[in-house]
Amino acid sequence: MIPANHLPLGPVMADVAVCTLSDSERQRLQHPSLGGVILFKRNYESLEQLASLCREIHALRSPHLLIGVDHEGGRVQRFRPGFTTIPAMRAIGETWDSHPQRARRLARDAGYVLGAELRSVGVDFSFAPVLDLDYRNSGVIGDRAFHRDPRAVADLAHALSLGLNEAGMSAVGKHFPGHGFVSADSHLAVPVDERHITDLEFADIQPFRHLIDLGLAGIMPAHVVYPHVDPLPAGFSHRWLTEILRRQYVFEGVIFSDDLTMEGASGAGGITQRAEAALNAGCDMVLVCNRPDLADDLLRQLKYSMPATSLVRLARMHGRPHPPGRTVLLMSPRYVEAVRHLAGLGEADAELILVDPSNTCGNRG
Repeated sequence: MIPANHLPLGPVMADVAVCTLSDSERQRLQHPSLGGVILFKRNYESLEQLASLCREIHALRSPHLLIGVDHEGGRVQRFRPGFTTIPAMRAIGETWDSHPQRARRLARDAGYVLGAELRSVGVDFSFAPVLDLDYRNSGVIGDRAFHRDPRAVADLAHALSLGLNEAGMSAVGKHFPGHGFVSADSHLAVPVDERHITDLEFADIQPFRHLIDLGLAGIMPAHVVYPHVDPLPAGFSHRWLTEILRRQYVFEGVIFSDDLTMEGASGAGGITQRAEAALNAGCDMVLVCNRPDLADDLLRQLKYSMPATSLVRLARMHGRPHPPGRTVLLMSPRYVEAVRHLAGLGEADAELILVDPSNTCGNRG
């Protein structure tokens, strides 16, 4: 294992190609502007391999690089074999309609299982929960959202966040101020939401404000333009991130950009211009995914001094140290009970699947 270098966290989060680090990736991850690594399906082969990869990433630097993943449940769950299948959040929201107390319990159990399994292999946090409203308009959000009712979303997202916290992991709410109303996919286009801020505040923003008041650790803004508020997408908007989110709503956690390689970010220019625009608008950390060439360009060109407040915010995203290993976790009554509850939710199958030859390191996603 490479001895850790003492180096403050930088403002860039990038990814790695497969299940082990190459020499060039080790060099990239020790760049002063790097602060985190986001993992994908292609980085997972087995529990042992993933734990080894996380250990190696963490050992490169002190304080260790943050390791994050999009592991929400439903169709956005990067790791499958050996991990509990977490149901789509809409299934929990449908339970809330008739049995809100049971839905809260299911949401907390989902957060606990999700967080405990990820922490057991060394992942620091997941980009979850989704706080968007389910208008049934957005294909990219769809059943990732809990509900159409902002009260249900706030209630269930808080419960899931409590489960994550119980497991030693912080929550990241997305996609501020709300991505569910527009039909366009920000991975492929620049969505435009024509509503006024008062409409957003009475609906989509409510879950964010509720969780902010309860100490939400992280937020990811949407690559969506709200022209009646600002002509720039929210993730590049000083008005949205600094004036509204920071000052008006008093959010004190980390602001992560969404992936800067998405089409929804294209209007901000090249990769360095996108990163600078997001950081200057108020982001603490920017994501560059699936384009190592652009990550290297950004690390070469970015001139940015991390504010002390950003360093403090990012430090809070480290997972709680010394999580239980997988063997201890599997014998935990809390864990066994939570998995049993999730197994009874509709079509969700929460059994541990140990072998799936289709999910190999060569697959991207």
